[in-house]
Amino acid sequence: MRKVLREEKKFLLKYDEFIKYSLYLESVMIPDEHNGYFGYTVRSLYFDTLYDRDYEGKMDGLSIRRKIRLRVYSPKDNFAYLEIKQKEDKYQMKRSLKLSKEDALELINLNYDILLKYDNEFANECHAIMTSQKYIPKTVVEYNRKAYIAKENSIRITFDGHIVASETNFNIFDNHLALYPVFPIDGVVLEVKYNGFLLSYIKSLLDIVNKSELSVSKYCLARQISMNFVYS
Repeated sequence: MRKVLREEKKFLLKYDEFIKYSLYLESVMIPDEHNGYFGYTVRSLYFDTLYDRDYEGKMDGLSIRRKIRLRVYSPKDNFAYLEIKQKEDKYQMKRSLKLSKEDALELINLNYDILLKYDNEFANECHAIMTSQKYIPKTVVEYNRKAYIAKENSIRITFDGHIVASETNFNIFDNHLALYPVFPIDGVVLEVKYNGFLLSYIKSLLDIVNKSELSVSKYCLARQISMNFVYS
């Protein structure tokens, strides 16, 4: 199991701003090894309770809440990460467990007992939460990401764009998943993830951005279309 505790700040950028700031970061931070020219793909299947407890908690701004997701970086992957991301006030804690493709498909098909074969406290916790609170797949979210790292303080800056989703097909290994946009095509979400304090040159970048912080959840963006339909 991998565990990360950090603070996060989010900002909305236009595409031309993303180009400018990412070029700056190329010179002062370490590009993620997976970046490539266009970044890399992130695809996640989010689970929620029958009555959307996690969605409602985020929309209501609760200080203590969580998200459960299954993540891959390509539909061709032969593995996936089961993750719980918990927020307590300003801190975010993310824990993850690597699963085989076969076991991930079992989770997608609601066979949560597959987690019991992992001799792992986190797997047991996920099993208990997902079975007792009736979690089911809700939406797939995909986006392109460029990421930069500062070794000095485990700071990670990401730019996420082309955010698309599906609420009809939950197979994150499907090469032909039909996805629709849930975010402006020229919009990019800047996220700064850090532990403890920000280095001065990153503070300077945020001063240049000079925008109000966002409370953007890709999961909520993906759910809002169907949720608005339900409540309209």
